[in-house]
Amino acid sequence: MNASENLTTATARPRRGTRRVDVAGVLIGGDAPVVVQSMTNTDTADVIGTAVQVAELARAGSELVRVTVNNEAAARAVPDIREQLARMNLEVPLVGDFHYNGHTLLSQYPACAEALAKFRINPGNVGGGAQRDSRFAAIVEIACRYDKPVRIGVNWGSLDQAVLARIMDENAHRTEPRNAGEVMREALVTSALESANKAEEYGLGSNRIILSAKVSSVQDLIAVYRMLASRCDYPLHLGLTEAGMGSKGIVASTAALAVLLQEGIGDTIRVSLTPEPGGSRSQEVVVAQEILQTMGLRAFTPMVTACPGCGRTTSTFFQELAADVQSFVRGNMPRWREAHDGVENLTLAVMGCVVNGPGESKHANIGISLPGTGESPSAPVFEDGEKTVTLRGERIAEEFKAIIERYVERRYPRKGDAR
Repeated sequence: MNASENLTTATARPRRGTRRVDVAGVLIGGDAPVVVQSMTNTDTADVIGTAVQVAELARAGSELVRVTVNNEAAARAVPDIREQLARMNLEVPLVGDFHYNGHTLLSQYPACAEALAKFRINPGNVGGGAQRDSRFAAIVEIACRYDKPVRIGVNWGSLDQAVLARIMDENAHRTEPRNAGEVMREALVTSALESANKAEEYGLGSNRIILSAKVSSVQDLIAVYRMLASRCDYPLHLGLTEAGMGSKGIVASTAALAVLLQEGIGDTIRVSLTPEPGGSRSQEVVVAQEILQTMGLRAFTPMVTACPGCGRTTSTFFQELAADVQSFVRGNMPRWREAHDGVENLTLAVMGCVVNGPGESKHANIGISLPGTGESPSAPVFEDGEKTVTLRGERIAEEFKAIIERYVERRYPRKGDAR
């Protein structure tokens, strides 16, 4: 079974039934692919700066991009950002993130409401008491007026205190009270579900609602989403609310999301990484894509398998070649995707010695087995399991990348081609 067959088998696995929500042409839920999204960290009032970052995230593969709408300047800027993206030939849907004053901003700036593809509201940050219901209703009514879907996003850092107090009171009267963690998880799920029910009462269609209940702990996230998935069929947005920085954030997000996705839970994901100083915001998009692709749920770009190296591979050349090939693939993927169908399923292997090199290379669409310590200074190349050429000398990297380019042109039909 080759990589493409594995991908098809994994994608076809049964998934938990959910409604399907259309967000400006991006389908979330049901049998739709799991959608990758991200969020800007620019000042939304900075139209050019925000549009540039939205474009960077979209080109990296973010299928939805969320922007903060926290004040009047941000609300006024949203239509201009949408227009700037249109001038850049980018149609990525924009999601507006509202806290505390969303009812006011959406009412006062209808052009903002119209330019957004979806609203995100947090029931814990809408208001308290009677204000909470009226403000929540106002946002939902505007969503209905402009036919916008809504993500009701509950967060344990800003949980609706009225719901939490009620759940705590009910727990105190139980013959066997639950522990604090269980109470918190129940409050998160209850807040999300009750808010969704209210949104439907106010007129929002059930096929216009997405839910999330985010926490920062991996085990709590898994527990909360299992509860949520068992009690509703709304599409679910997955992600740790704050994953962290670097390897910690990547590992935590992967550990949580992989468990849930494997169980069929989750319809759209965000990996909320803290960027390294000076680092690209788009790293979180790449990580989200790689989680889905390594699980066989989607394919975004050719994947490069490379060995970790050992005492047999004293040369660092195979490491440099693997990095070079990965960069080459990502750099060319926009052009390839535009011209060829299916190229995202291409698999590559860059191996460092004879132990696993030929075998791994044969399992990939294209693989190269570089010479290790004491081995003959030659690098056999395999295409679809067959050795096709042996590379030698100083131009191995250039020659191998040329082989990849020719393979893409030969193996994947050009769009519109009758082949």
